[in-house]
Amino acid sequence: MLSQPELLSPAGNLETLKYAVLFGADAVYCALPEFGMRAAPVNLTPEELAEGCIFAHARGKKVYLTLNTLPTNEELDRLPQAIRDAAAAGVDAFIVADLGVVEMVKKYAPDVDIHFSTQAGIANYAAATAAWHLGAKRVVLSRELTLTEIAQIRDNTPPELELEAFVHGAMCMSVSGRCLLSSYMTGRSGNRGECAQPCRWKYYLVEERRPGQYMEIGETGSGSYILNANDLCTAPFIDLICKAGIDSLKIEGRAKTFYYVASVTSAYRRALDAYLKDPMSDSFDLPDDVIDELGRTSHRHYSPGFYFGKEQALQTPSHTYVRDWDFIGTVDSWENGIASCTQRGRFLLGDTIEALQPDGTAVPITPEWIKNEAGEEVSATPHPMMHYTIPCKTELMPYTLLRAPKKPCPDEVADPNADTTFSCTDC
Repeated sequence: MLSQPELLSPAGNLETLKYAVLFGADAVYCALPEFGMRAAPVNLTPEELAEGCIFAHARGKKVYLTLNTLPTNEELDRLPQAIRDAAAAGVDAFIVADLGVVEMVKKYAPDVDIHFSTQAGIANYAAATAAWHLGAKRVVLSRELTLTEIAQIRDNTPPELELEAFVHGAMCMSVSGRCLLSSYMTGRSGNRGECAQPCRWKYYLVEERRPGQYMEIGETGSGSYILNANDLCTAPFIDLICKAGIDSLKIEGRAKTFYYVASVTSAYRRALDAYLKDPMSDSFDLPDDVIDELGRTSHRHYSPGFYFGKEQALQTPSHTYVRDWDFIGTVDSWENGIASCTQRGRFLLGDTIEALQPDGTAVPITPEWIKNEAGEEVSATPHPMMHYTIPCKTELMPYTLLRAPKKPCPDEVADPNADTTFSCTDC
């Protein structure tokens, strides 16, 4: 077991890896272009992986590489080189699901730790112990486990075996991702990182002899999302997860933006640190700003997953996201009350914005002026990646993130029968 729980964050590219480390992750997990169960992210080249390992290790953090697909015979010929490249880059562990890959890692990178992926389906202490005997230093537990079941696994496995569990992010309707729905319907295999997410689609019922008559299955007036799982959020009871015996708290999201990863990592860093101040206490006071922070990134409605039983693993009757804030930029430097920034989203002079710093502090700013790269005063930041400056009395750290409350689209129209709005299709 680790001396204290580790906060583990996703990194779909090198930029995200750096933000995750700077905003509080103890370790990151990422992938090379192949074998990593995520085709949507850019992923890292071997050279970028080496740079990421140097960046993380210089700050006392770790880097884990996912090799958790189930390779075909043809792909196996390319796997040894991928393992060698990752070991040479300096990764601290491989996350694997396939027994053949386990053996190849032992052969080609014998000094690198092995973590069994959640794809391996570790749902009981016998399976966890078997993984230990096969050489695993850690197992990533199945997502359908309750806190009680996790504690039972901890009590019945070697104390040296580390346990990892997901604590935040998207949940798959097939729980641990072992699903053929996307492959069957679209030809894109979720088990090979190409899931089309058909569980998020809107479905209607059609009777065989009544073609063209689409009948609602229920749940909402706009359709039914019977397979659409809520996002997982465990911050309010992170203390219980730690006390159940989890060594590594894993945030989902290798396909997410660096802003999402930095924000969520920052929130869980504060939650975990609050617990670690008095881990023997029977009470846990979650800092108020943690939940506020988790509301500042795009997400589906939250639920506690399976930790308190399957009846709590809720589904959202909608495919829509909660998007209350916009990410608008980054701070490159600060000097003498002037912040130099890079645009990632438009904002207007007079808007009150918020700066989230790597140390977790949030600074409200209402800039009195905006100047473009030529030093000319402008009224907005409309150009992607434009460089600009704004005044700010508070010293801001490099890598600080700028955001603003989301403004209603001018083309939004209110639904007279609901408390919501329907947005225009251009937003």
